Amino acid sequence: MPLDDLFLQYPKRGHHMDHDLYAWSNLFERPPLQLPNEAKLAVMITIPLEFFPLNPSGKPFKAPGSMVTPYPDFRHYTTRDYGNRVGVFRLMKVLEKYGLRANMAINSALSEKYPLLLDEVVKAGHEVVAHGVDMDALHYGGMDDELEIKYITEALSVLRSRSGQAVKGWLSPAYAESFYTPERLAEAGCSYLCDWANDDLPYWMKTPQGNLLAMPVSQEISDRRIIIEYHQTEESFVTQVIDQFEALYEEAETYGGRVFSLTLTPYISGLPFRIQSVEAILKHISSKNTWVNLTGTEIVGLMS
Repeated sequence: MPLDDLFLQYPKRGHHMDHDLYAWSNLFERPPLQLPNEAKLAVMITIPLEFFPLNPSGKPFKAPGSMVTPYPDFRHYTTRDYGNRVGVFRLMKVLEKYGLRANMAINSALSEKYPLLLDEVVKAGHEVVAHGVDMDALHYGGMDDELEIKYITEALSVLRSRSGQAVKGWLSPAYAESFYTPERLAEAGCSYLCDWANDDLPYWMKTPQGNLLAMPVSQEISDRRIIIEYHQTEESFVTQVIDQFEALYEEAETYGGRVFSLTLTPYISGLPFRIQSVEAILKHISSKNTWVNLTGTEIVGLMS
């Protein structure tokens, strides 16, 4: 039986995206990012500070890093807790050594449980990015509308109040969104989000509530992806991150400014035997001259 002609009609087929969130464009034909002092790369470091509940609901799925064994899973809970009590301070120390600031993506629940940690983040000059309520309060397609609005409102209001910063950036727990997350973030006063890993340059998203800048937060070279998920060595992690930096640096020679994005997880890279890997990466970056360290809000300012 032949298909009805309707199955062959697709009104959005063409040389563009199949949605209206952003326009299609070729990375190598797009205007480059104009960086301060004619820098080639913007180095943007993201550090997620996450609270994993000891007894997660796991709905609609468990976020990467969530509890594994039956309640109470103290083994994994205390490992994650180590990152927030010890590992993050080790990472901040090495960032300070190289004069770098990071986007600190913080669960609002963590900022309430560890107010001293948030104080230290702010005092060190890092930018606070909203990372949802906690790692069990996930955003997903089909979730209740009021619940998602509640999550966004709570996370932003708590972090804005406690940090004293405007908190304009958002990174969803587990990078998960509903179809309406960007629109609701724009309505809540966010100017950028970090969930979409489909570019090496920031680009504007259009929503009914205003525009958001999609920030190129690379997931493929994160410590979680390479070391934990791919089970590769710390040496391989260093090599791949440096290779990414060098490739973007070379592209920038021809095509102009790019964003080099690196995500470091405190309970992974903040361990004593791994911090030397982070230092090796930062030492290599520092050996180059034409790059600049920027936070999310600073990149938004360049695009406005």
